[in-house]
Amino acid sequence: MDQETIVAIATAPGRGGIGIIRLSGDNALSIATSITGIQLSPRHAHLCSFHDNAGRALDSGICLYFPGPRSFTGEDVVELQAHGGPIILFLLLRETCKLGARQADPGEFSHRAYLNDKIDLTQAEAIADLINSTTARAALNASRSLQGIFSQKIETLVAQVTQVRVYVEAAIDFP
Repeated sequence: MDQETIVAIATAPGRGGIGIIRLSGDNALSIATSITGIQLSPRHAHLCSFHDNAGRALDSGICLYFPGPRSFTGEDVVELQAHGGPIILFLLLRETCKLGARQADPGEFSHRAYLNDKIDLTQAEAIADLINSTTARAALNASRSLQGIFSQKIETLVAQVTQVRVYVEAAIDFP
């Protein structure tokens, strides 16, 4: 699998109170450490400043570090939670790319989670369905699939079909 560190803006486009930049990969922690200038503890919210490579403050916010394999993607994941202005997020995104990250393709975080056995294919598709839901019912169905409910039902059906197949084959071989 590709070992590049990827980065993307994880919040919807436009202005908002908070904007999130998400990194995933082997260099996520070192990139975040360069931007924040602090040592990050796993699963701890750090109030910090975000700086460019010249040491100029870009913004302040919260930084979270989730070490792999206990993260969404199964890799090291870092979230930079800054103010949600598009320019601030662009500057942070640009800075992470200067430090070695590559801008993620659409769905690439979910793809990595699937490849690292953190979610199954149905759950990966459910993420896209949930994001693109246009009705409450569609969102609830996608959420149930994301939680693994649909996958569990499929696994139960596969087990039942396998039992029937074993019975049929045994009946053919040993009438």
